[in-house]
Amino acid sequence: MVARKNEIMYNRYETLMDRQVKGKAVDTYSTLNEVLVNLFRDIMDIEQKAIVTQEFQDITNNDMHVIEAIGIGEPKNMSAIAKELSVTVGTLTIAMNSLVKKGYVFRERGKEDRRIVYISLSQRGKDAYEHHARFHKAMIDSVSEELSPEELKLLVVTLTKLNKWFRNWQKN
Repeated sequence: MVARKNEIMYNRYETLMDRQVKGKAVDTYSTLNEVLVNLFRDIMDIEQKAIVTQEFQDITNNDMHVIEAIGIGEPKNMSAIAKELSVTVGTLTIAMNSLVKKGYVFRERGKEDRRIVYISLSQRGKDAYEHHARFHKAMIDSVSEELSPEELKLLVVTLTKLNKWFRNWQKN
């Protein structure tokens, strides 16, 4: 089923690259813009649908990305999590209050410095983390199966450059 959807999407974008309007080839800018806009929207929509299950019906993409940033390792302080997500500690506090209330995370004051708040995942949070990780693994596996080693290498290089552009743009 996933392979068929990928094939349909690939054919759609291949058609976009080849299409002509009034006898002229559509410019690369328009095609690339359409592909990127649709890709980002589709990823967010599909990820939201994959995340929301009977077990995790009270969670959003934003919640899941906060859970992912917390991770399943050692507890992290709020500043480290906020930096990883590129948000302020104040913005993160709002999301964290919701996740604590829903039972996904624990807050704990530092033993040596009570001003520092450490965040860790509850068992429910760890389950959500693993659920999200399975979605990402399926997504990467599906893409990897469709590409040759050369295409996969080129995709990684290209997406890395795109990511660098976004990060640099965000700083300016």
